[in-house]
Amino acid sequence: MKNSIYCFLFLALVSSNLSGQTQDQKLKDFDAYIQKSQAEWRAPGMAVAVVKDGKVIFKKGFGVRELGKEDKVDTETLFSCASTTKAMTATCIGMLVDEGKLKWDDLVNTHLPEYQLYDPAVTRELRIRDLLTHNSGVGNTDFLWGAMDISTKEMLNRMRLVKPTYSFRASFIYQNLFYVAAGQVIEKVSGKPWEVFIQERIFTPLGMSRTAPKRKYIKDNNQVTPHFEVEKKIKPIGYTKDDEVGPAGSVWSSIDDMSKWMACMLDSSKYAGGRLVKAATWAEMFKPAVIVPADQFYPTMQLIKPNWTTYGLGWFQHDYKGKKINYHTGSLDGLTAIHAQLPDQKLGIYVFGNFDHAEVRHALVYKAFDVFALGGTTDWSKDFLTLYTGIREKGEKELKDFEAKRVLNTTPSLPLADYAGKYADPLYGEVEITVSENSLKIDINHFVKASLQHWHFNTFRGPYEHDWNGKALANFVLDVNGKIQKVNLEGMDFAKAKK
Repeated sequence: MKNSIYCFLFLALVSSNLSGQTQDQKLKDFDAYIQKSQAEWRAPGMAVAVVKDGKVIFKKGFGVRELGKEDKVDTETLFSCASTTKAMTATCIGMLVDEGKLKWDDLVNTHLPEYQLYDPAVTRELRIRDLLTHNSGVGNTDFLWGAMDISTKEMLNRMRLVKPTYSFRASFIYQNLFYVAAGQVIEKVSGKPWEVFIQERIFTPLGMSRTAPKRKYIKDNNQVTPHFEVEKKIKPIGYTKDDEVGPAGSVWSSIDDMSKWMACMLDSSKYAGGRLVKAATWAEMFKPAVIVPADQFYPTMQLIKPNWTTYGLGWFQHDYKGKKINYHTGSLDGLTAIHAQLPDQKLGIYVFGNFDHAEVRHALVYKAFDVFALGGTTDWSKDFLTLYTGIREKGEKELKDFEAKRVLNTTPSLPLADYAGKYADPLYGEVEITVSENSLKIDINHFVKASLQHWHFNTFRGPYEHDWNGKALANFVLDVNGKIQKVNLEGMDFAKAKK
């Protein structure tokens, strides 16, 4: 009996000692895993933070801000939060709900009567929560800021011209412009622009002194440069112009500051000075609101194999090893982010990157959940790299197959000069085409440019001005009289102006 007691005490002591050592070792191993994974994915720079039980247990910068330069990423280096901004915007809406200034199920028309959609019935029935759940029936409208430089007001005004892709609340298609509309609701109800409101109500209270609602407000050079792989070589590229879609994804921050945001969100929005929203409001944001079809989720789900996939108010959700995960990615050209939570374990991870769609971010999420909570030895970086390499190779094959179908030795139906001129569409804007030697120079909305050569028949193809955007494809359609009627550019139709 005495020996059994001694044995029990000895094992308890050893277990206690190993517990401390194990956590230490876990952190060292996780650090090493990040470095290994970063090398595998060739990401120039990253920053990672892990929060557990209200404490930051890991926080570190990796690599460089820009290839070819010596400046290192540290915990104060600024990255784009991109679409992880959406959870912040949803929280701002929650604050106004708490103040009784609006309700989740208020009609949008009540607060934003100028916001009209193509279908009057949808305009009439659209609720505040519909702005945050991507199930309006309107398909992707990123061309309104990716292919033209127009104001927020004009972007929202053109939404009335976008035909529905599916029935209202019948499915899910990711939609940035509805979060922009949510930002306008915040301004109408609070009397303050979204960028002022979020600064005063989230960044300042949480002490996020290195966080800016838009990149134009950044005052120092400790920020990353985006990178893209072009013809097998990783190179620095320009920044995406995203100021006009602020509430959908324009926040820039450091991993220091995002640690504070993570801790707050994991603890039902509590922080040292109180809480951002009421407990019930916080819970409402994380309730599954929409079922997300498999083809609308990241390919990583092919390996995670969740039983269900949903979207709340600013958060994707799915199950992993029997636990609910809340997460959101952020992606701009050359920049990535991910914020993921395992709420049952009070565990969260945030990952920044400065390399286009380097899905090492996903690998680190599930590795962190395995290491610090759920157990498991899967090398997610290796597995995801294999998955995405296969996807890339499939895309390259499809491109080769497309190019192989080119019909050789054809000529355009008309002289090149006949293809020149001005084209327009009320939704997509304007295109001006000029002839330069044997090429067509395409200028879309004085914002996107490309140089196209004859491909076959009345189709032209060639590189965009920014080579990381690949090649443009233009197909000209002739009317019954053999005159050019319109041009289709990347799925957008522009009618030729009559002289």
